Amino acid sequence: MNDRSGGHGILRGPQLGEGSITDVPGVLLGHHQRTGRGWRTGTTVVVAPDGATAGVDVRGGGPGTRETDALRPGNLVSTIYAICLSGGSAFGLSAADGVVAHLEELGLGHPVGDDPRHVVPVVPAAVIFDLGRGGRFANRPDAEFGRVACRRASRNGQPRGSLGAGAGAISGGLSGGIGSASAELDLGAGPVRVAALAVVNSHGSVIDPATALPRVHDGRLRRPDREQRRTVADTIARHERGTIDPERGGLNTTLVVVATDARIDATEATRVAAVAHDGLARAIHPVHTLFDGDTVFTLATGRADLVGPSRPANLNLLSTIAADCVALACSDAVLAAEGHRDVPSYRDLMSGVTGD
Repeated sequence: MNDRSGGHGILRGPQLGEGSITDVPGVLLGHHQRTGRGWRTGTTVVVAPDGATAGVDVRGGGPGTRETDALRPGNLVSTIYAICLSGGSAFGLSAADGVVAHLEELGLGHPVGDDPRHVVPVVPAAVIFDLGRGGRFANRPDAEFGRVACRRASRNGQPRGSLGAGAGAISGGLSGGIGSASAELDLGAGPVRVAALAVVNSHGSVIDPATALPRVHDGRLRRPDREQRRTVADTIARHERGTIDPERGGLNTTLVVVATDARIDATEATRVAAVAHDGLARAIHPVHTLFDGDTVFTLATGRADLVGPSRPANLNLLSTIAADCVALACSDAVLAAEGHRDVPSYRDLMSGVTGD
């Protein structure tokens, strides 16, 4: 992917290995994970303490989600304060209980009475499959994971690596994890920020076995040598042979949160989430399989206006750059991941390519 900064309306295009979802004003990021002694899983929370409009688009055939129906345009709840991403498959959805409890303590949620303390926090959540990856199937995130991740949420939350919901992630036979990218646009009334955070736990590979490079990158990576290309191709091929089970298939999922400070409504936020899936399709092959629960959320904090001669054109550019951020965030997740005892990282195999 080429750097698109300097193009029409683009002040700063997304770059591989740079940017964070917290580049969007009003967005915080927190993680909690456990690794070792039978554990390799965690939870990530994206928090908007001043509230945000949200949308969601689910494309994978095996999703594990919570409160996604509440985000449908026209439904009652118009403002949310957090999104929870977690390991643990369906069991990990309980991490959202801790997020709900934390928000209630802060008085953040949908008001349900005259007493301002009476709120119901609606916390959309989605999970990846990482059960047993650290050793014990029964070790998975619970409500305390969500509560701790919320307590740790800040503007300085770590935007990439094998942490939080990405602690036990695997992508195409290599370690997966969390990646991020961000951009800044000029849509007529000052800067508008857009960013993506991706938890990449995909059956499909972010790495092209023919080149041993991410399918989407910005041209700054060194070209792998022949031996490195052969090693990566063999690793991906072994993964494909070993994880496709005719009864169960691969058990995976990539989760994304796109954040922007643009003032958009729920219908527009849902549209941004739909277009952002194009970033997954460019970065991961295959994607949106029956065994993936690929889900994209949008959070819009509403601090920046979309003005100018054409609001639809502005929304289109915002959605397009959001997809670019998602694609680079997926590549970033695999390049930033750490290897595990039984799963190598891209950096383990490709010394020198990423500048290490």
